[in-house]
Amino acid sequence: MSHSSLGTPEQLRDPNFTPPLWKAVPLGIQHVLAMFVSNVTPAIILAGAAGFGFGSNSPDFPELLYLIQMSMLFAGIATLFQTITLGPVGAALPIVQGTSFAFIPIMIPLVAGKGVDGLAALFAGVFLGGLFHALLGTVIGKIRFALPPLVTGLVVTMIGLALVKVGIEYAAGGVPLKAQGSEAYGDLASWSVALLVIVVTLGLKFFARGMLSISAVLIGIFVGYVYCILVGKLPVEAISGSWQNAAAFALPTPFKYGFEVSLAAVIGFCLMAFVSAVETVGDVSGITKGGAGREATDKEIAGATYADGIGTAIAGAFGGLPNTSFSQNVGLIAMTGVMSRHVVTIGAIFLIVCGLVPKIGGVIRTIPIEVLGGGVIVMFGMVVASGISMLSDVTWNRRNMVIFAVALSIGLGLQLEAMGTAPGGVDALQHLPETLRVLGASGILPAALIAIVLNLLLPEELAEESTEEVSGGLQGHGAGLRPKDGGH
Repeated sequence: MSHSSLGTPEQLRDPNFTPPLWKAVPLGIQHVLAMFVSNVTPAIILAGAAGFGFGSNSPDFPELLYLIQMSMLFAGIATLFQTITLGPVGAALPIVQGTSFAFIPIMIPLVAGKGVDGLAALFAGVFLGGLFHALLGTVIGKIRFALPPLVTGLVVTMIGLALVKVGIEYAAGGVPLKAQGSEAYGDLASWSVALLVIVVTLGLKFFARGMLSISAVLIGIFVGYVYCILVGKLPVEAISGSWQNAAAFALPTPFKYGFEVSLAAVIGFCLMAFVSAVETVGDVSGITKGGAGREATDKEIAGATYADGIGTAIAGAFGGLPNTSFSQNVGLIAMTGVMSRHVVTIGAIFLIVCGLVPKIGGVIRTIPIEVLGGGVIVMFGMVVASGISMLSDVTWNRRNMVIFAVALSIGLGLQLEAMGTAPGGVDALQHLPETLRVLGASGILPAALIAIVLNLLLPEELAEESTEEVSGGLQGHGAGLRPKDGGH
């Protein structure tokens, strides 16, 4: 579909322009396909951590269907806030909202091994954290100085590092098989499925163009799904049974799991809201630069942040997870050259319809865990790569090296040590109050706080020899380490 057939260059740069409906509908669905897998994956990971996910044989396993349904429904509703707006809420730009990976390392310690009983505190935290997130819209311009690329890049990198283990566990057959000590865990049958998904995904990413490249993960998972049916790993009866047992239409239930205020949950979601808000600012700027060739206005940035928070709060009230703007859709706008917010509105309506039809979630629920593993290995690796890309904007002088080193060492160390301990086991944070233990176990919040505080307090320059004794001869030679008069 050529740009000229959609409208004039001026029209394509106008967020208020609407292409002809027969062209706008497929463009809107493109946006949904680009983010669909990423949007439902956090719910699947959360259910697995709580103990009622794939392969768990838990009586609460059907609750996963509800979490998937809410992920789609409230991603659509939050997207409508951005495109249609409601008073000051929304940027009136083609911003696609979806369930955020950023909060997963915060959520896992809150629900680990607790089953459905852990969800009351979780969703109360999502609700209250969302309201706090919305308040950030009034001050987002004033707090951006405290979250430079050094901090945001570190946090995003750590989010990815916290998740990569999940991808490997899924690809090998899932946590339940691992816990049982099953011979099937990590066997060739499991790895062959995951590797097929990875190969197809990478092949499309590198050698395809347009929507085939944008939807590479989704297509890779579809190919893996079909492969599992063909080799008998996924019986057709299981798919038809899940389809038949799921309702054709269902409305969300307010506070379905109760409302229990946990200090750890509230603090965790509020602190991560800062990171999510800064991510949204970057996405808004990317959309206006890539689609319209201009900087984002303060009103657009504030409105987008309001929509982030309000969308998250409403989702939390009905059993949905935190929402944020999706960066992959920013790239899709740059690729299509269509800046129309009404195109994204069509995609949002499609998501809402999917969220109201549990049969769709019923089919998603039948995806073999190994298939999903192949997809999330790629996705979570891309999260790490995105963080490293952000860090490339940092001037790597000795001051910033020390800040990054201390924050990463403590944060990642806590994450690996505490989150790798079985429930009820002894870990390095066992003597802390439960609230601090949960927050510390995420690793991300300690790392972010250390980086922010050191960045604000440390002097701009450190003596040249100040890191020699701790670098072990492995100092880098980036631009930030060269003499100031040494060129670029």
